[in-house]
Amino acid sequence: MKLLWLQAAGCGGCTQSLLGAESRAGVLTQFADSGLDLIWHPGLSEASGDEARAILQAAADGRLPFDILCVEGALLRGPNGSGRFQILSGSGRPLIEWVCELAARAAYVLAIGTCSAYGGIVSGGENITGACGLQFDGDQEGGLLGTDFCSGAGLPVINVAGCPTHPGWIVDTLLSLALGALRAADLDAWQRPRFYTEQLVHHGCPRNEFYEFKASAQKLSDLGCLMENMGCKGTQANADCNLRPWHGVGSCVRGGFACISCTEPGFEEPGHPFMETPKIAGIPSGLPVDMPKAWFVALAALSKSATPKRVRENSRSDHPLIAPGIRKSGPK
Repeated sequence: MKLLWLQAAGCGGCTQSLLGAESRAGVLTQFADSGLDLIWHPGLSEASGDEARAILQAAADGRLPFDILCVEGALLRGPNGSGRFQILSGSGRPLIEWVCELAARAAYVLAIGTCSAYGGIVSGGENITGACGLQFDGDQEGGLLGTDFCSGAGLPVINVAGCPTHPGWIVDTLLSLALGALRAADLDAWQRPRFYTEQLVHHGCPRNEFYEFKASAQKLSDLGCLMENMGCKGTQANADCNLRPWHGVGSCVRGGFACISCTEPGFEEPGHPFMETPKIAGIPSGLPVDMPKAWFVALAALSKSATPKRVRENSRSDHPLIAPGIRKSGPK
């Protein structure tokens, strides 16, 4: 399968993330071994200038067949719908025109990262650039390509959302397509692959013991649970970040930062500081998925009353103060 990659408005962080994919030989070799031929990528391919534009033109004209179009970054429709806030260098044409033409030729279209999926960080604030995603504008269907868009294979845009997206999510999606193993039923309501969104960031979180006892961090660097005070949305966010960490070891919460639910539309404007939990009458307004408010309040009160001293003291420190006890030998 032949793969074409475009960079729209964004930081390029999803490409940087992809380069960290867990493959001893490197992700490009992994692609080649899996039957994926990377025709062109703005940051990884040798072709540039006239040569790169010739590749894109041939693909848009149908003279250079390709199967997968990956778009990274938000699509800029401004000013006044012209798209001229972002011109493909040397072509004189708005990038959104190129995207529309190439999407019409592709068997599969992938939005790489939350910016190209929903608009993301680029669409925050007043959004004077008219930034949007490929098939969503925030949480509203439509985007650049429109609600009714389907790729050549009959699928909507596949949103590999995340800011940045996990390298494993990109690789697994592409390999699933290469094997013919990804169908419309394998996408969730936001058109994200279900293999990573049917988990919660909370699953596998290294702070779960603190969460169980509602032993909460009071400030950044504390070891305790980040949900109650520090803005963490891991109990609500759909992603498997802590089940397969970046490079096998890292995730936001493992680095001491709250999960900001970057795989969902609108995460960039939560209505409060990222590192602060909004509350109503002292109760976090964002509660764990599938848990009624009354249950959470009752569970929190019971858990806090049973918090071991070790857990309570360690939760408010940047390093363990009390080690777990050692059980005596004999029958358990």
